[in-house]
Amino acid sequence: MGKQEPAPKPLDDSNSTNKPKSNPNTSLVDVPAPTDMAISSIPSSLLPQPSWFTAKRLLAVFCVINLINYVDRGTIASNGVNGNRRTCTKAGTCSSGSGIQGEFNLSNFQDGVISSAFMVGLLVASPIFASFAKSVNPFRLIGVGLTVWTIAVVGCGFSINFWFIATCRMLVGVGEASFISLAAPFIDDNAPVAQKTAWLGIFYMCIPTGVALGYVYGGLVGDHLSWRWAFWIEALLMLPFAVLGLFMKPLQLKGFSHTGSKKSLTSPLTTCPEEAVSNCSNGLLPTRENSKDGSKDAPSNLNELTRFWKDLKVLLLEKIYVINVLGYIAYNFVIGAYSYWGPKAGYNIYHMKNADMMFGGITVISGIFGTLAGGFVLDRMTSTISNAFKLLSVATCLGAIFCFAAFCFKSLYAFIPLFAIGELLVFATQGPVNYVCLHSVKPSLRPLSMAMSTVSIHIFGDVPSSPLVGVVQDHINNWRATALMLTTILFIASGIWFIGIFLHSVDRSDEDSEDQISDAERAKSQPLLKEKSTDSIEVPVESSSYMVV
Repeated sequence: MGKQEPAPKPLDDSNSTNKPKSNPNTSLVDVPAPTDMAISSIPSSLLPQPSWFTAKRLLAVFCVINLINYVDRGTIASNGVNGNRRTCTKAGTCSSGSGIQGEFNLSNFQDGVISSAFMVGLLVASPIFASFAKSVNPFRLIGVGLTVWTIAVVGCGFSINFWFIATCRMLVGVGEASFISLAAPFIDDNAPVAQKTAWLGIFYMCIPTGVALGYVYGGLVGDHLSWRWAFWIEALLMLPFAVLGLFMKPLQLKGFSHTGSKKSLTSPLTTCPEEAVSNCSNGLLPTRENSKDGSKDAPSNLNELTRFWKDLKVLLLEKIYVINVLGYIAYNFVIGAYSYWGPKAGYNIYHMKNADMMFGGITVISGIFGTLAGGFVLDRMTSTISNAFKLLSVATCLGAIFCFAAFCFKSLYAFIPLFAIGELLVFATQGPVNYVCLHSVKPSLRPLSMAMSTVSIHIFGDVPSSPLVGVVQDHINNWRATALMLTTILFIASGIWFIGIFLHSVDRSDEDSEDQISDAERAKSQPLLKEKSTDSIEVPVESSSYMVV
């Protein structure tokens, strides 16, 4: 990059017996055909996009999908949908129960298995979808996942017993896995250079908002219609997005080239100006079929499993990524236990009459403003990996101090503001931590990095934290002491991220080939969406072919 290649020479008429007919308004030049790596290295903002696409519209669509995903998570846990089990008094009077638990007469253990089934599907499928992203267009994979999600949620509404709904919940997790792994890279690709973390913050703001809305939505639908209708309505809301992902012209993700062996390479190099469409149809553009040896690309010798382990090894050797995920695990250990045990701890320590509403309200408000603030602050600091680690460490440390102090006070009126400030600071990490996940690896590894981050923070974070906190509470029988012990783990997360500040960090988001278009150059370039251009872009070359310019 930076070295100007010599201008291509015009084709010599005397050496061509089958010279193609040319349009008088265009000229034919002999230029090298782009390689797959060259195509995959071009930022998605410079690749031809579907007519419906704008960056802000993409963010809005993904935010709505993310919101529906987390509304579902809140719905399944709401009293209106989850309900209560059947009970009998000593006098022999029995209640029929309500919701899922009451209709299927589930024990608390079985009720917990429904939640675990969802997580099993999510954790197993996330790396699988990330691995397939190298051979299938990631946007299509999102469409497949959303279709599975929609069908599975409909199945939840038609459940006839415990095993049926547990299987459907597992498939819901499978469907969500594709979106969780692939949405953030698309947002990072298309966000303005100076607002990348802010856009990620907006996207992840939908998590606390969706869960809170799910509680309310599930309660209202469950009380007025039926718990089954809550799932059917969710499926109707998601259906248009599943159709969009499956049938609309897909977006291209930086770091990947998925055009099929019989199609022209999709890039600005091979996109035809409107006035030269006829020339394109005459075979003047490079295709996989007219390479210099005239043969089609042979399939990769490496199978998907071998490729997956190879990519996973690369991730594990990336110190910046590992440190970031280790801090994220410790962070999520606390957040997961807060969300599960917080209301019960608040009820026992401060004798709150409406602990669910109190903790839910604090979490929603702090989550929204904290997540947005973290993204905007990092962008103001200039989005770099080092600055992200600084913000992660400082915000988590300060948040831990406020949360720890909140549980030390015996007054409820002192606890509420201190805990709210603490959670606001803690939630400020959502944008920066995912920024590091995306920018500490090459573009082609971003789906896998997001998938393995998701798997790690759940397997080692919030999944074991709730039962472990329960074991501690059973032994000491003191909710205040248990809450304080849990909160100290946030200091460990802060310390791990503090180490990341001193590691040599390189933004690898543009490293898939030697010739890259940096973010700085991308900011200066003319966006493809605003004005069509017929100029060609220089890329690494291997073979020669005709091209219209």
